[in-house]
Amino acid sequence: MRSIDEKYFDISDTMQANSVEDVLSAGESVLWRGKPNKKAYILQEMVKMLPIAIIWLLFDGAFIVGISIGMSRGAMSLALLGFIIPFFLLHLTPVWLWLGRTIKAAVEIQNIEYVVTDRRIIVRSGVIGIDFKFLNYGEIESVYVKVSWTDKLFKVGDIYVNASTNSAVLFDIKNPYIIGTKLQKVVTDIKTDMSYPNAIRPDFNPGYDTEYQDSPFDGDLFDR
Repeated sequence: MRSIDEKYFDISDTMQANSVEDVLSAGESVLWRGKPNKKAYILQEMVKMLPIAIIWLLFDGAFIVGISIGMSRGAMSLALLGFIIPFFLLHLTPVWLWLGRTIKAAVEIQNIEYVVTDRRIIVRSGVIGIDFKFLNYGEIESVYVKVSWTDKLFKVGDIYVNASTNSAVLFDIKNPYIIGTKLQKVVTDIKTDMSYPNAIRPDFNPGYDTEYQDSPFDGDLFDR
């Protein structure tokens, strides 16, 4: 039986797993890393609920203006005002939700990073704490690209990665079709290498216990 280092699970006080480098395994190589386009990411969150927020705000705004006019004329009691203010604060919930989503996107974009290694895909995200999602190549079933009208404005796109037990979206990536094609090639190459670890394979590549060479991400498309 292979011996296990008793210090394997020791946790260093200085390692907080805030960066991708903190979660890389020994010998794991980064092939590509990128971040969403900031303006595109925030804009897409803003437009999702914007029509509802505008309609709701106009509807409630008309009532608020009417109430303000009534107050200026002394036609409203303080007791009624004490009921109306909490009511409208609650009734404006769709507006608060839209505002919250926009603020969340502006904060979250600072923590998002996508990393493709020779072993898996890593998605770093989070608003308060830092979250990591890992997609192993052996579980990935499909990779495809979607480009919305807001994506076209900023010349970006979303890369969807579906796996048997998990999924992830790489939002607002530059050169989405090229990066998506290269990512699919990496998935195919490494899954094939993992699936056929037999003696028929060449000596320099007897299985997946090798380094992934000639990364298709090399070149000018390295998105920082």
